[in-house]
Amino acid sequence: MSASPAVTSTQHNLRRSISNTLKGSAGNLVEWYDVYVYSVFATYFETQFFSPDDKNATLYVWAIFAMTFLMRPLGAWYFGRFADRYGRRLALTVSVTMMAACSFIIAVTPSAATIGATAAVILLLARLVQGFATGGEYGTSATYMSEAAIPGRRGFLSSFHYVTLVGGHVLAQAVLLFMLSFFDKGAISDWGWRVAFGLGGVGAIVVFWLRRTMDESLSPEQIAKAREGKAQQTGSLRELFVNQWRPLLLCFLVTAGGTIAFYTYSVTGPKMIQSAFSGGDVMTGTIINLAALIVLMVMQPVGGWLSDIVGRKSLLVFFGIGGVLYTWYLVQYLPQQTHWASAFLVLTVGFVILTGYTSINAVVKAELFPTHIRALGVGLGYALANSAFGGTAPLFYQAALKSDHVSTFVIYATVMMFISLIVYAFFLPKQGDNWLDNEQGMTNKMR
Repeated sequence: MSASPAVTSTQHNLRRSISNTLKGSAGNLVEWYDVYVYSVFATYFETQFFSPDDKNATLYVWAIFAMTFLMRPLGAWYFGRFADRYGRRLALTVSVTMMAACSFIIAVTPSAATIGATAAVILLLARLVQGFATGGEYGTSATYMSEAAIPGRRGFLSSFHYVTLVGGHVLAQAVLLFMLSFFDKGAISDWGWRVAFGLGGVGAIVVFWLRRTMDESLSPEQIAKAREGKAQQTGSLRELFVNQWRPLLLCFLVTAGGTIAFYTYSVTGPKMIQSAFSGGDVMTGTIINLAALIVLMVMQPVGGWLSDIVGRKSLLVFFGIGGVLYTWYLVQYLPQQTHWASAFLVLTVGFVILTGYTSINAVVKAELFPTHIRALGVGLGYALANSAFGGTAPLFYQAALKSDHVSTFVIYATVMMFISLIVYAFFLPKQGDNWLDNEQGMTNKMR
């Protein structure tokens, strides 16, 4: 007996949804590899851009990491507006091209010993452009993958946004592990880090071709109206700040606690382990980080699947409570762990808590906005909070560590997570109609 037309159509839609998710994920993977290869290899290339005698070299490297986040709101505005008017696919293709170009530039930049302070200037400029591209990548890819997913599976399918975001970090750690297996630290500091950045550029070129074959999640009619100037509200900052300021504020507050937890747990946490095992056991520290990040990556679809059953709010509240209670322990005690098992356990427990946010934050934000303003709203709300609280977290931690005020950093991070917890518990809409699943119904409610 042949399948009914309805069943066949559902299966076709699911296949198309999975195909688009995979293509969107591949691009996300490469872009976030380009972001995290910097943090993973920072201790190896800092002497190439700053004098080895400069005691503040590490602080400068992380200051550049933080400064790139200042470009994310600008990138979110530009690419969000672009994606809402001219399509998600084209915006994503342009952003990955910019990432590739900058990775190649960093890979071939002469060292400070050759060109002096110009090396640091080139690094800063390249990373600023990458920050601009990343600001566009997050909002547009989160929007695209949420729209491409079919109702009832949106949590699960959109969770691959963070599978690949974390996967970029995993890939960067894996490249470092491979290099440590065959080369000493001196070789990696001399040229190995350049190969790592170059690989990101090559991967982005491959993704450029993949993204050209993705389906567009905006209808041809919507794009045509924007091109003809008949959709003035589409991708408009005025529309966002005047008529959509409530979901924008929610998006910002949902992100605030989540992003500071993400960068504290998944960036600063591995750096703590890297430092703890830096003496004569560099390989062990790298393996611990890689294994823990793989666990975080694998947990994302589980969190997304659970959210389709129990609702998004339950997972966010779980993350909020866990983050408020656990951050102090992780920051204070992870650097003290000298055995691989205890270090892995402390970091992985943090990653389990973090999954309550990371696995579903893309779809939660996408559900807040109507189609005509979604990419801009998701991207800008995320980028503003990410710039203020997420990207600065590693720098603030390093500064607190040098001044012996780590407890101040912990209080700051915990307070931000608590504020977001209040938003998750009392201000997010309950499970039901949303702008992704029932735009017409939501429009009628607004009238």
